Amino acid sequence: MTFQFPTNREGMKLIFSDIRFWILLFFIVRLYGITQPPLEIAHNWRQTNVAMVARNFLETDPNILYPRIDVAGEKSGITGMEFPLLNYLMYMVSLLFGYQHWYGRLINLIVSSFGIYFFHQLLRRYFDRRIALHASLIMICSIWFAYSRKIMPDTFSASLVITGVFLGDGFLGRPSGKRKIWEGMGAFLFITLGLLSKLPSASLLVFLLPGLLKGQASRLQKVLFSSAMFLSTMLVYGWYGYWVPYLQRTYGLGYFFMGAGIGESIDALLLKWPLVLQKFYDDALKFFGFGFFILGIVLAAYRKERSILWLLLLGSIAFIPIVLKGGDNFARHSYYIIPFVPVMAVLAAYGTTFLKGWKSVLLVSLICLEGILNQQHDFRIKEKDRGILNLEQDLDKFAKRGDLLLINSGEYPTPMYFAHRKGWVLSNEQIQQPSTIVDLKQKGLKCIVILKKTFGSEIPLALPKLMENEDYCIYRISD
Repeated sequence: MTFQFPTNREGMKLIFSDIRFWILLFFIVRLYGITQPPLEIAHNWRQTNVAMVARNFLETDPNILYPRIDVAGEKSGITGMEFPLLNYLMYMVSLLFGYQHWYGRLINLIVSSFGIYFFHQLLRRYFDRRIALHASLIMICSIWFAYSRKIMPDTFSASLVITGVFLGDGFLGRPSGKRKIWEGMGAFLFITLGLLSKLPSASLLVFLLPGLLKGQASRLQKVLFSSAMFLSTMLVYGWYGYWVPYLQRTYGLGYFFMGAGIGESIDALLLKWPLVLQKFYDDALKFFGFGFFILGIVLAAYRKERSILWLLLLGSIAFIPIVLKGGDNFARHSYYIIPFVPVMAVLAAYGTTFLKGWKSVLLVSLICLEGILNQQHDFRIKEKDRGILNLEQDLDKFAKRGDLLLINSGEYPTPMYFAHRKGWVLSNEQIQQPSTIVDLKQKGLKCIVILKKTFGSEIPLALPKLMENEDYCIYRISD
């Protein structure tokens, strides 16, 4: 059988209205630079955290219950964190092909692409074809455009939950005789794994409510499905409520942020309210997309479009705990908005419906274009940052792989990841304290790397110098 690309207008219209075409196109576009090191400006530290845990599964201990980082000094590095599913998938691929950090990028991109597809299919059940397509395109070009190819669990987690919601909605929506048990089991599996991977994705469960309230499943079947969701919740609570604190207490390392107190968070949110608002009007859909999100709210209220208004209300209520728990981190880090973007995308898509035909398509195109142009920088790495890529091979000339290292990168673990060592990351001010080097030497410190151009600035040390170049200087701790 041969495939002929359609040449007539109707055939082309069919292709361009098929979400699978756009998912494939944007998948290919985001393969650009997929193998580059995680040195982008936006959240390279978060990516290297994920990557070092994956590498430690391969090189130290493959037990998924004991994730390890490299910046814990003389400690084991075991710490409580999100359930390391993405990290472990990287490890499993590495068993077959050898370790490469970009496996995480590719895995996330694949899973996130399926997430967009199931998001589209879910919307098709409740809205018209145009809203489903436009919302999916807007979401592809939202903050998801860049973050779906990062070594981070945010769009990965959200996509797993969306897939589970789609399956659960199918299970709940069909008459009893046509219900497929594998959909209910799939919903339980994907939702559980998604929530374990990143807890804020729980706000996406609001998309299950139409099936629970209006689906054709019997009351007993709805009770059974709700019981499965309760079991999922207990598993997630077991990880975050018991296991994570246990690891932090037992191994003395509370490295990952697990939320702040409500009072502290509210103070931080009020203090940094401009940054909080920026997450919605800039980071999520960019300015043009946010404008149509607001227009969508106005249109839905004017037209009394209850399904749209209920989605906004319930989605907002579900997202508020994420904002409150995030507090200062929500204000500072753009990826916290990711679980709310699907709701915003639907409203923005609805906002484009005030025009018809090609005019509506033009509006969506402008939203997507702005989103892409404002994120294209994330596909490149600054030349000044590339110097640390040689850090591992330079250290290999002077230090054993097990020697503990100190780097002046402040809170950033990125240089330690590229050094392929374990040790400490401290600021220049901390390193220059008289007792710092003495104390760390007693804990096994062997070498110090002083970065000059990126992640740190040059400071002089009265220690034997092993090598120096334009990017960093390596010092040896005298015995």
